[in-house]
Amino acid sequence: MACLLETPIRMSVLSEVTASSRHYVDRLFDPDPQKVLQGVIDMKNAVIGNNKQKANLIVLGAVPRLLYLLQQETSSTELKTECAVVLGSLAMGTENNVKSLLDCHIIPALLQGLLSPDLKFIEACLRCLRTIFTSPVTPEELLYTDATVIPHLMALLSRSRYTQEYICQIFSHCCKGPDHQTILFNHGAVQNIAHLLTSVSYKVRMQALKCFSVLAFENPQVSMTLVNVLVDGELLPQIFVKMLQRDKPIEMQLTSAKCLTYMCRAGAIRTDDNCIVLKLDHDLKHAHELRQAAFKLYASLGANDEDIRKKIIETENMMDRIVTGLSESSVKVRLAAVRCLHSLSRSVQQLRTSFQDHAVWKPLMKVLQNAPDEILVVASSMLCNLLLEFSPSKEPILESGAVELLCGLTQSENPALRVNGIWALMNMAFQAEQKIKADILRSLSTEQLFRLLSDSDLNVLMKTLGLLRNLLSTRPHIDKIMSTHGKQIMQAVTLILEGEHNIEVKEQGLANFLQRARQTLCILANIADGTTAKELIMTNDDILQKIKYYMGHSHVKLQLAAMFCISNLIWNEEEGSQERQDKLRDMGIVDILHKLSQSPDSNLCDKAKMALQQYLA
Repeated sequence: MACLLETPIRMSVLSEVTASSRHYVDRLFDPDPQKVLQGVIDMKNAVIGNNKQKANLIVLGAVPRLLYLLQQETSSTELKTECAVVLGSLAMGTENNVKSLLDCHIIPALLQGLLSPDLKFIEACLRCLRTIFTSPVTPEELLYTDATVIPHLMALLSRSRYTQEYICQIFSHCCKGPDHQTILFNHGAVQNIAHLLTSVSYKVRMQALKCFSVLAFENPQVSMTLVNVLVDGELLPQIFVKMLQRDKPIEMQLTSAKCLTYMCRAGAIRTDDNCIVLKLDHDLKHAHELRQAAFKLYASLGANDEDIRKKIIETENMMDRIVTGLSESSVKVRLAAVRCLHSLSRSVQQLRTSFQDHAVWKPLMKVLQNAPDEILVVASSMLCNLLLEFSPSKEPILESGAVELLCGLTQSENPALRVNGIWALMNMAFQAEQKIKADILRSLSTEQLFRLLSDSDLNVLMKTLGLLRNLLSTRPHIDKIMSTHGKQIMQAVTLILEGEHNIEVKEQGLANFLQRARQTLCILANIADGTTAKELIMTNDDILQKIKYYMGHSHVKLQLAAMFCISNLIWNEEEGSQERQDKLRDMGIVDILHKLSQSPDSNLCDKAKMALQQYLA
């Protein structure tokens, strides 16, 4: 069978993941405290960035045991700290994860941990609390249930920059309305947080600023107090004005503008005050800057969160405003609008709905016709998303001449444009009709394709290999392409697979080579799936020897990819299989298969046994 880029060889199965997860939980009950500590540390490393592993551990009951260990007086401080870190990592998963943690009463346990004298443990507890309280599924009232919590958090503000950052972030997310504002204000939030605006840490300054924006929102009492607060000899409004300067990050400018606006609305600052007149005027230049800042902010907010992307797009007239921004006279506004759309285009649902409803592809294609490189890079990156197989915009984009445009980008001197050009072509070729694949090969030209395969930029090379892999899918397509371009493709394959023996590899790193080799072997596996194309492999002894070499490689992924090639070559149901089997047996392939059938890697072992069955059938 053919192997497409979007369906890589999978090495793990559910049973293996579950068994591994069970092992982690079982170690938490070991009678040896040191083994328990090591088990928690190993669990911490296993769950980082792995939502499936996090969900498995929660289902298997890891959370109650971690909370038990965290609260036990006999647990070492190091163990307690590591437990808090793991719980924080679990909370960074899905909303269901957070709900499970809340059901286990994690918040009281972590708040109790804040009474510890150990700073690292306190910071770990606060970090976890920050993650939980910033989740939309956590009720803010849980912070105010115990009247001793807020004053204790205020006292912890002075302990370190991490306690300052996390506590301010908790306050800014849990201050929802006048009751919360009053509680925080009465416990000295303004005085305790004000000096943090001059912290050396940007994160601390930013979180403190956000605290003031939520405290001052529609609250005259807080706003009137802020006007007279001194920090290092400067009044707070003056500090907010400094944070509005153009050399400051956009997020800081916007948040400080919020603070000043809320104070102005509350009557704490006059509307004719210089800081309002000079910094929030509405001339054309400033309007451009505000639109640019707004688009950048929306792009940042929607970058990694599907719910936020949905809220942005559902805001009345928002998509129309962003699309209009693509034709603004200001290059900076156009760039920010493209970045915003690029961020929103990460949503599968929005690609299928809102992006199609507003025909976003039309103004985007206009932007791509004539724009500076900085806009082209972002716009072409967004086009990669619009050309994904499930996107309804794919067909009209193809009809508008996208193939020629993208092939032109692959010739750019800018590596980022070359990457995006070939990446978009790779997406375009995924499960495409033969005509589209032919158009890509014709427009790109064989010469340019092989120039890209020798590109000095690794990303360009890898996406070009991905394009080849997607072009060489579906048997009739494989045979057609290999009948016209087979010689050159086999030359390119040979060149890449020889790379491990090149001195250049030592300079670039083995990992880069392994990526290239695996992708190339997958291309060979696709060629081996062709009806007539597989003969190009069988008649090339050099390639066959390389496949044999990679079957015995030290990296399992390369062995699996080479095995995929062999399986496609010896499949019994295909004409000429007996002759191919005989030739490969004479090369020693069967001996290698017997050896691999004893491999400790279950996936590799199964593939080898399956291949041996073809010889026995």
